[in-house]
Amino acid sequence: MKLVMMILWLAGFPLNFFSSEEDFSTTTNNWDSNLNTAASTNYLSPLEKEIIFEINKLRSNPAKYANDYIAPLSKNYQRNMLYYPGDKPLRTREGVRALNECVRDLRKQGPLSLVYPSRGLTKAADDHVKDQSRTGRTGHSGSDRSNAKTRIERYGQWKVRIAENIAYGGITAQQIVIYLLIDDGVYDRGHRKTFLHPDFNEVGVATGNHPEYGIMSVMDFAGAFVEK
Repeated sequence: MKLVMMILWLAGFPLNFFSSEEDFSTTTNNWDSNLNTAASTNYLSPLEKEIIFEINKLRSNPAKYANDYIAPLSKNYQRNMLYYPGDKPLRTREGVRALNECVRDLRKQGPLSLVYPSRGLTKAADDHVKDQSRTGRTGHSGSDRSNAKTRIERYGQWKVRIAENIAYGGITAQQIVIYLLIDDGVYDRGHRKTFLHPDFNEVGVATGNHPEYGIMSVMDFAGAFVEK
């Protein structure tokens, strides 16, 4: 399996860009069902709802998330190969070092506010999924030369900060979020920083089929979003 991760930070802006993350009937495994903020949302697929649930599990208790889901994966490495349960082996760049660093970071991180689904942000994410499902391209630039900021602003006004995470590959919501958190080969750990940023309260998630990588997932975050 190939898995590619993309990160774009907007507003605030660490990258100096602009200014102003199985059917969902799966058990919550001792996680509060209130973390499932997208449960009744009618415009999201089961996988998209699961991704939001995973993000909220992470943000509500980063240490528990690390201990339950990430730390146990350390035994699945053989040098730079990660044998994720149920998936093909993944060749990593850093080996288990990135995972161990992630676990340390999450164990030090306190609880964060939950994120709630936004229809407007989801529309922006879906635009990018549809575009790259057709073109087979990767990255944050659309074939129409759009970027995350312009796509988000098609549908309303954002406040405080925005960011976009993209993953290409993965077979479950949890795997997608975990791989973005580990951020193997991404030396500023930008995906991890996005998931753990205290300013974010809303998220839009869209998934689709990418011609090279299978599933692609786009997550657009905002401090707040007012849809047109």
